[in-house]
Amino acid sequence: MTNTLTTVPFLDLAAQQAEVADEVLPVWQRQLASAGFIGGAEVSAFEAEFADYIGVQHVVGVSNGTDALELAYRAVGVEAGDEVIIPANTFIATAEAVSRIGAIPVPVDVDDEFLLIDPDAIEAAITVRTKAIVPVHLFGQTAPIDRIAPIAEKHGLVLIEDAAQSQGAASTAGRAGALSRVAATSFYPGKNLGAAGDAGAVMTDDAAVADLVRNLGGHGSSVKYVHDHVGMNARLDAIQATVLRAKLRRLDGWNASRRVAAARYGTLLADISGVRTPAVLPGNDDVWHLYVVRVDERDRVMAELGAAGIGVGIHYPTPVHLTEAYASLGHRRGEFPVAEAAADRILSLPMFPHLTEAQQDAVVAAVRAAVGG
Repeated sequence: MTNTLTTVPFLDLAAQQAEVADEVLPVWQRQLASAGFIGGAEVSAFEAEFADYIGVQHVVGVSNGTDALELAYRAVGVEAGDEVIIPANTFIATAEAVSRIGAIPVPVDVDDEFLLIDPDAIEAAITVRTKAIVPVHLFGQTAPIDRIAPIAEKHGLVLIEDAAQSQGAASTAGRAGALSRVAATSFYPGKNLGAAGDAGAVMTDDAAVADLVRNLGGHGSSVKYVHDHVGMNARLDAIQATVLRAKLRRLDGWNASRRVAAARYGTLLADISGVRTPAVLPGNDDVWHLYVVRVDERDRVMAELGAAGIGVGIHYPTPVHLTEAYASLGHRRGEFPVAEAAADRILSLPMFPHLTEAQQDAVVAAVRAAVGG
């Protein structure tokens, strides 16, 4: 029988939106009628529900993930001239939010098996100017906090989680986002918990940190026209909170579907010698934000998959230290060999909760044809 399935999207956001539409649209209509767009009951309810889900005392909804990072950094005392250690293979926002404060991002290498920040590399990068360590919970699994937290404590450093790719992920220590003094996340539409536009949040058990985040994100003001700090406009709007509340109720089910799809990918790809499938750090409960394989001749393989109608991505094609934006840091190719080698070989296959077995079969058939084996 001829397979008539010729196109597999990298991500199917329409299916998610359709699943929540009946809940979201009536609330949106009430919001439009009342003109209650910023803050309000929907935002407060989402903050409380997400705090309960993550297992923290406080969640502050904000405008996007990059603002969430900057606010988290600022709220725990990162200042201009401080150094902040980050992994070399992360989205540029992790570094960008450091730079927006006037602090200095210090990239370090990752481990080869899981592509998570390497604790040994962190220790080697600490100087008298280091203020914080930012482990990124990359691709849907948590960084090795059990090894990183003692390093931070030993050197008196602040631990700040970048949890933008890990809503619902956990380790033996708890949920991602609840494993440090403060964490930041993004609800960009493609995330496991995605809004219908930009949104983000800061999570913490520290009431003073939460209050400062809320103050800084509202123009440095806790009372209208009384400005305690030089802040920014980084508030979560009610329309996005409505979407997030509806999707949060489905998040565990959607993550379970991702795990099923990831396990099936692993089985289907196991006999293709030219494909290195992802590994899960022991003790982690991965939510598979991305399914990232490694292949030789990645750009050729990617082109052939695209020609076959398979949507794929690269996360990320250029490590932070090799981007033009951070040329001023003075790093050169060869300094972080694991991140650099991975950047040349990583390929993200379609992964979303509504991915069907037929779609997966089409993806794997195209991979097999492109890679051989």
